[in-house]
Amino acid sequence: MAIETSHPPLLAPIGGEEAAPAGIGPYRLALRRLRRNKTAIAFGALFLIVVILCLLAPVYANDIAHTGPNTNHITEVIKVGGKSRDVVSPDGIPTGPTWGSKFFFGADPSGRDVAVRLLYGGRNSLEIGILATIITIVLATAAGVVAGYFRGWADGLISRTLDLIWAYPAVLLGVALGVNLALGGISVGPLHIKGNSNWIPALVIGVVYVPYIARPIRGQVLGLREREYIDAARTLGAGHLRIMASEILPNLSSTLVVFVALQMAQSIVLEASLSFLGAGVQPPNPSWGTMISEGVSLITAAPHLVLVPGIMLIVAVLSVNVFGEGLRAALDPRATIRANRT
Repeated sequence: MAIETSHPPLLAPIGGEEAAPAGIGPYRLALRRLRRNKTAIAFGALFLIVVILCLLAPVYANDIAHTGPNTNHITEVIKVGGKSRDVVSPDGIPTGPTWGSKFFFGADPSGRDVAVRLLYGGRNSLEIGILATIITIVLATAAGVVAGYFRGWADGLISRTLDLIWAYPAVLLGVALGVNLALGGISVGPLHIKGNSNWIPALVIGVVYVPYIARPIRGQVLGLREREYIDAARTLGAGHLRIMASEILPNLSSTLVVFVALQMAQSIVLEASLSFLGAGVQPPNPSWGTMISEGVSLITAAPHLVLVPGIMLIVAVLSVNVFGEGLRAALDPRATIRANRT
């Protein structure tokens, strides 16, 4: 009597779809998920375009607009459609978009090119957003890992400190810290930071958002420290620092990648809010928030002063948020995908 044997299929169905082949790495699997999310890829590319445009601000200013971000043209006259037009009218109303090489998005009440300031302002906003995100992730990871791993008095001290920061709304705390630091700067030993430096709002935003990232990390570490491989590392004589660096942190990498993308959007929005309220980027340096603040008083006569930086801010934040959500879904091990063998 013959005995028939069957071999398990290479792809096992999960929820009506094919599962990934055995042996595929988690990051390669996440990349496959992300590549199938066309919306996230499109918005990620859109954000990359915004970054590239802002990085090319000096090229546009020097070779196309032939003006700087703070250059005043208030007394000049330009030709638009064969007609002469004041850059700023006698009653203080700036010219609107000309769609030409100069004053493409119009001028502001001081006669400065809005398009040039938009790109330079984007450089400042993105720079502060990136710096603030790095500060938040580094501080939050350190606090969350130490609190979750050691527990006890270390957890109590760190958690109460995080609760103290969390007790204040992010915008109010950011304004209070931003105004104080902008007036006197920071001087700690050999470290001196001027009040108009981009490091001031970056530090403020970075510290304000630490509790929002540290607490989820702490919760994840509390679960990770009870795993068998942590007990095995202790049995083999590994110290606390080695366990945190070689066992805990690698298992937090996917979480941190998602937090970086989502925190970037939050940092850009808070920077715009602080700059709008005068506690972020200090004039005459441009940022999207300061441009909106300067244009509010003329919103009816010159709506482009608010619409142009506002739309750019929305595009940047929305693109990062959508890409971050797509990245989160891709790194979720419980997500179901259709894996193609290529």
